[in-house]
Amino acid sequence: MDDPDLKKDIVTLGMVQDLIIEGNKVTFRLVLTTPACPMKDMIKNACLNAIHHLVDKDLEVEIVIDSMVTTQKRTTGDALSGIKNIIAVASGKGGVGKSTVATNLAIALGMMGAKTGLLDADIYGPSLPTMLGLRTTRPDVSKQGEKMVINPIEKFGIKSMSVGLLIDEKQALVWRGPMITTALRQLMMDVAWGELDYLVVDMPPGTGDIYLTMAQQFPLSAVVIVTTPQQVSVADTRKSIEMFRMPAISKPILGIVENMSYFSPAELPGSKYHIFGKGGGEELAAEYGLPILSFLPLFQSLAQEADAGIPAIMQDNAILKTEFIQLAEKVAQQMAVLNATGELVS
Repeated sequence: MDDPDLKKDIVTLGMVQDLIIEGNKVTFRLVLTTPACPMKDMIKNACLNAIHHLVDKDLEVEIVIDSMVTTQKRTTGDALSGIKNIIAVASGKGGVGKSTVATNLAIALGMMGAKTGLLDADIYGPSLPTMLGLRTTRPDVSKQGEKMVINPIEKFGIKSMSVGLLIDEKQALVWRGPMITTALRQLMMDVAWGELDYLVVDMPPGTGDIYLTMAQQFPLSAVVIVTTPQQVSVADTRKSIEMFRMPAISKPILGIVENMSYFSPAELPGSKYHIFGKGGGEELAAEYGLPILSFLPLFQSLAQEADAGIPAIMQDNAILKTEFIQLAEKVAQQMAVLNATGELVS
């Protein structure tokens, strides 16, 4: 059978491994390109059906699902060599929930078995300590070879780091561009990230120095764009998309997340109110030929519990949990196809 995304048969792709045939029993490992594969059950069932239909309907078949996350990176030996994919979550405008998306995307990838890190690259306005309930936590330092490194904080199954974990939360950072660039380099290169399948980077709003540094000095794999339905958000997000398409930056965009797509009050969970307008994300997607990765709803509990250090995906809200799991699956799927073919799923 063919992989539905890569359009090649799974044997040629090396996804079938450790085949064992003993009498009437067939056992093999099905190695997917990500543990967050949204079609793992479909592929497994297709394998079972193919074996029973083409070989022997009475065979006992055992398929062990495994994964090996792919990468396009070729550099080795540097501080980031253990990170397979670096995914920036960006927007052209502040206040669209970019940090919420980045945080919950990272946790969702971790929940599905991927080794995941989260970097808060918003140096002026770090929000990760609040969103992960780490406002009073400070990372420790250890020696790695001849170098002193910062050990990331581990919580909710992911590794995380932010300048907000290194300074007092009331301290204002009045830094010029070169100082911001230096700070970002330290957060990337002087942190003991170790082996990661995905490093999700929560970018600051706008199109400033941080973006140039991230795109030109680090092996940024791809970008997820966040907007709200509002036209003022769409206009600023359009500039962000254009920036990533500039020759000096030129990074693939995995798709668009429309956050605060609609509001559902707790007393009327089945009702949808488009309080920020409607269609902004779809407008951007159509204009730039990008897929919509998710329409994320707005719940009152989301903001309240996030302020208390409980990310949306960890809250008692089945809708939010499902939405973020599906978002993670689509991001992982896009990243795997991009690594294999250089193209994206339309």
